[in-house]
Amino acid sequence: MKLRITGAGLALTMLTTANGPALAGASQQPGNLSEAAASAPQDTPALEAKAQFVPADFDVPTSVEANGFKLVPLGPALVKIDFDAYMSSIEHLQKTFSRSTAWPHPDISDADAMLDMETEQGRFEQRTSFAYAVLTPDGLRERGCVYVYPSPVKGYDAMVRMWVTEAEYDAGFETELYNWVTQWIQKDWPFDTVAYPGHSVDWATWDDLVAAKKAGELPPEA
Repeated sequence: MKLRITGAGLALTMLTTANGPALAGASQQPGNLSEAAASAPQDTPALEAKAQFVPADFDVPTSVEANGFKLVPLGPALVKIDFDAYMSSIEHLQKTFSRSTAWPHPDISDADAMLDMETEQGRFEQRTSFAYAVLTPDGLRERGCVYVYPSPVKGYDAMVRMWVTEAEYDAGFETELYNWVTQWIQKDWPFDTVAYPGHSVDWATWDDLVAAKKAGELPPEA
């Protein structure tokens, strides 16, 4: 599938979607998710209504260069290479990232893809969450993505998730990216305790924590 970016058909409004569930009103089939929704905590709208995620005086990174890759915020300018990346690895990402067939899926439309990028850009600008594309140094190919979100579980200041394409995963890049991201977050972000579901916290444990929180079973913070 090739992404075809057209004019009027993609005139989607970021202001009406940035604070709500991604792809509200877009041409998603029942049971499908967007990239933004697949990466976010399940109660993202509630999280976004809370007090600021990062301090007002914190300078959020907007371009970070590393050995063999760079991070830049996801947004409309990256819609094509982001689409190409996740559509190249549908089954892989369903197993390793979303853990669901809801994202990615073969029927993602041009409008879906663009609205997803506008949603992520809106959240970044409003400082409620921060989604980054992991690009090759020349910026021509996306190797994966990194997402910095408020944690849905008490005891953590943030939740960080990431994915890489199947080709990059097979080449061992996921481990390299995870090791780099943990150091970057520790060094450059204002968080004391960060959860990395699927990495520092195994999925079974994380799922139990999220379920317990939603059920009101966890004691309040001291």
